Amino acid sequence: MAHLLHIDSSPRGDRSHSRRMTREFVEQWKQAHPNDTVTYRDIARNPVPHVDEPWIAAAYTPPEQRTPQLQEAIRISDRLVDEFLAADLYVIGVPMYNFSIPSTLKAYIDQIVRIGRTFAFEPEDSENPYKPLVLGKKMFIIAARGGSGFGVGGQYETMNYQTPYLATIFGFIGITDITLIEVENDEYGGQKLADAIASARAKIAQLVKR
Repeated sequence: MAHLLHIDSSPRGDRSHSRRMTREFVEQWKQAHPNDTVTYRDIARNPVPHVDEPWIAAAYTPPEQRTPQLQEAIRISDRLVDEFLAADLYVIGVPMYNFSIPSTLKAYIDQIVRIGRTFAFEPEDSENPYKPLVLGKKMFIIAARGGSGFGVGGQYETMNYQTPYLATIFGFIGITDITLIEVENDEYGGQKLADAIASARAKIAQLVKR
């Protein structure tokens, strides 16, 4: 039995392609793996705080030395990290905003990428001081984009700071088994969008079955 963490980051409702695709993915996954459990987090409609100075002070203070004020400053982050580490699989829906990701998702990532929790820093190892601590996990990223050509080999590949960033930051903490599902052409609509959605659905069905 596995535990899946389902995260949505689009502020759109029924018009959100990333939300629709993550929902369909999780529904199919639950049908194929009825004993698996799911935790859902909507960081667009329930955003997490941005990192501030007390948070930084708390993160870099050993737990046993934190004052009550520092414990409170890191409380939400601790809960998010615990939730993140409890999962075996991740399904994340993310739209492209100005070639990158929504600020709500960035705030979430800043809360969970933490020294001593999801990565370690060992300065004595001058060649590789950063050590990932989140190992043996699997991630599915469903990326929605208004335009097209942002994928590997596409016309606008070099302008894509969405999925390469996610692969980099989650790889930094140890999640390197990442599968990307892309839905482009929202701004074009019509057949181009329909084909993109059909392709994403086919890939989801294949991944769940496999």
